Amino acid sequence: MRAPVLLALALGLALAACEPGGGSADIAIYGSVWTGDTSRAEAGALAIRGDSVLAVGDSAEIAAHVGPRTRVIVAGNGLVLPGFADDHVHFSDGGFQLGFVDLRDATSPEEFVRRIRAYAAKLKPGEWILGGTWDHERWPGAPLPRRQWIDSVTPDNPVFIQRLDGHMGLANSRALMLAGLSSTSREIAGGTIVRDATGALTGVLKDEAMGPVFAVVPAPRPDQVDSALSKAMHHANSLGITAVSAVSASWAEVAAFRRARQAGTQTVRVSLYPSLADWQRVADTMTAQGAGDDWIRLAGVKGFVDGSLGSTTALFFDPYLDEPTQSGLLVTPQDSLRRWIGAADSAGLQLIVHAIGDRANQLLLDIYDSVATSHGPRDRRFRIEHAQHLTPADITRIAALGVLPSMQPYHAADDGRWAAKRIRPPQIAGTYAFRSLLDAGATLMFGSDWVVAPLDPMLGIWAAVTRHTIDGRNPGGWVPEQKISLDEALRAYTSANARGVFAEKRRGMLRPGALADVVILDRDIRAVPADSITAARAMFTVVGGKVVFER
Repeated sequence: MRAPVLLALALGLALAACEPGGGSADIAIYGSVWTGDTSRAEAGALAIRGDSVLAVGDSAEIAAHVGPRTRVIVAGNGLVLPGFADDHVHFSDGGFQLGFVDLRDATSPEEFVRRIRAYAAKLKPGEWILGGTWDHERWPGAPLPRRQWIDSVTPDNPVFIQRLDGHMGLANSRALMLAGLSSTSREIAGGTIVRDATGALTGVLKDEAMGPVFAVVPAPRPDQVDSALSKAMHHANSLGITAVSAVSASWAEVAAFRRARQAGTQTVRVSLYPSLADWQRVADTMTAQGAGDDWIRLAGVKGFVDGSLGSTTALFFDPYLDEPTQSGLLVTPQDSLRRWIGAADSAGLQLIVHAIGDRANQLLLDIYDSVATSHGPRDRRFRIEHAQHLTPADITRIAALGVLPSMQPYHAADDGRWAAKRIRPPQIAGTYAFRSLLDAGATLMFGSDWVVAPLDPMLGIWAAVTRHTIDGRNPGGWVPEQKISLDEALRAYTSANARGVFAEKRRGMLRPGALADVVILDRDIRAVPADSITAARAMFTVVGGKVVFER
């Protein structure tokens, strides 16, 4: 413990001994504090009482709040920050994936098959093999997988394993049969059934074409959802995450969060966004039960315009370089998209909509602009989820319309390995345009898209400030002009995300009266080389004034 801290503690205990009553802090944290508050960006300590920040100041100021029962935490050479928020997660899906077969880093078709064989050997006949998050771009030549690869190693189990972006999946023959899909099946609007040269199904299904398989996958039991949620919360807390936006949330996930809250086991604050198509049920539920509170908030609805770049289903103006007959998919029919967004806005719901390709983003901005003009002024905080490929004009328009770009920087580190084979230089120039969006005046929000990408905020911060790719082949950064500063990345993970869920009055900064959501890292990431950011670990995570994780 450093000498100034010892002296401050001695002073605090002496003062506390002279004071009657229980006015002391529950927790006092000493160390380098990045508050996120521009009125006092740096501090040496903070005090917590109940669920709120009591005081922020130097060690002597905080020592005055230390009593005999105050827990004192010394950060040492670490860094104290507002708890990280993640703007875009598939939260319970991530919890389930922690127990599913993991194919993310399988670097060859042979390894892909080996892992599925080993996982299948642990299952009973008839049990589904799900999850996976495979990435064919890691394989030599990047071939798409085929059902024939896995049929022989999964004779007794239906399989539906998804690409890491969630916009493409591989079904084995047993799963295709259960779903009623065959070579005679018609194409499905908003999706693609991939076939070989003879017309036979390869097992790969894209976007809406995955629907028939999802329809026959057994729904998890409530206790299974509760278990997945518990695992997801523990994993998030271990990374310093204290709040998430759970997008495409199922009603089973909503119910699981409510059960966790009632049981006193909820350790991650959540803003829930069920499907846009279900806007009426969301509106009715909010009318009957209210939107929620600081722990659980039924926030709005989540829609889709297009697919993903990795699945060649993101919607672009130009065709793909490697699939010149394709320019992507409109996943939701345009008339439905316009009608649902308009109806949800009329009901007072927040709209957050997935758009990846430049054409998808332009279409969504057109709809947002039209709805806002038609319905009149209101604090809507429309969000574009991903906002991945933007024209220069639409970067400006996002800021002018007050639309919030909700982005996931690790995707840049991932996609940068192979995007040049798929899209053209002008499209690449507007890819993950963090710097341009901030310079235009937009409020940039960050997250992970877990389970699509790893949940760790350190990976996202590293990707945003270095623009390095995970293959190490862009040492100067991929599209380096879009790098941002560390402070800007931290704000995107804290105060900007609080604003994105209408929670900025009490979250996202460390200041008196704010909710006591805090993370203590094991090192000061401002003082290490940018490439070392990913080595940082959360030592303590505090949510609502309670330590929910310590290493």
